[in-house]
Amino acid sequence: MPSPFPGMDPYLEAPDVWEGFHANLATEIQNQLNPRLRPKYVARLAPYVVLAERAVEEPAQRVKPDVALYQLREVAAAYTVAAPATPQPPAITPPGLIAAVEEFRLQRIEIVKVGGKSLVTVIEILSPINKRAGHKAQADYARKRRRLLQTNVHLLEIDLLRGGRRPCEPEVELPNAPYFVFLSRAKRREQLEIWPIYLSEPLPVVPVPLRAPDPDVPLDLGAALRAIYDRAGYDLILDYRRPPPRPDLSPEESAWVAELLQVVRAKA
Repeated sequence: MPSPFPGMDPYLEAPDVWEGFHANLATEIQNQLNPRLRPKYVARLAPYVVLAERAVEEPAQRVKPDVALYQLREVAAAYTVAAPATPQPPAITPPGLIAAVEEFRLQRIEIVKVGGKSLVTVIEILSPINKRAGHKAQADYARKRRRLLQTNVHLLEIDLLRGGRRPCEPEVELPNAPYFVFLSRAKRREQLEIWPIYLSEPLPVVPVPLRAPDPDVPLDLGAALRAIYDRAGYDLILDYRRPPPRPDLSPEESAWVAELLQVVRAKA
């Protein structure tokens, strides 16, 4: 069963769904591009892990003595001569604060030239962790992005998340769209190509640039989403009876989604 949405499905942004969707989309993009890149280029997956610490306060607790061992010593003392007392090490003070580490497994797609394996294009699918304003992971992504933009590598960023900070903000004033695709070409850094995507619109076919004089190859994001939606059975996983995950939709978007899902919810 296909998604009821013509383009990006906001229900795929749910925290318990996104990481799997991210991996599926990266793999589908690789599968779609490789036949179009042969024989001079190849698209490969480049997995990486982002660790994000979250402080969780817990009350300090004292270390309890071993009760069974203590009772055994009392019984033994009734029948034997007591040995000299052995100095006991001091009790370890437990931590009053524990940093819970969240692990995010992400994938980027790298297009390399066959033979020398030089990096030509990087395709990033943005995740909540590298869009979380003020977070170390977001600052790390911004720093790596700046370094990449100083090289001879094209950067294509796919942002299918309504929340968080866009990678080009605050330098670029963007329209009020929920989703975007950004393309920075190696030889035209002064021009950032932008595709705003609205909920009612299909996902675009965007260019993937290569080394001159080779032409761009098309990446059909809509076809990629439709393929993984069916293959992963998202129609069985997503609960369209509930409101979409946060952030909240605008009143106009909410009305449009409610009308769109009226038939789906009636069948559920």
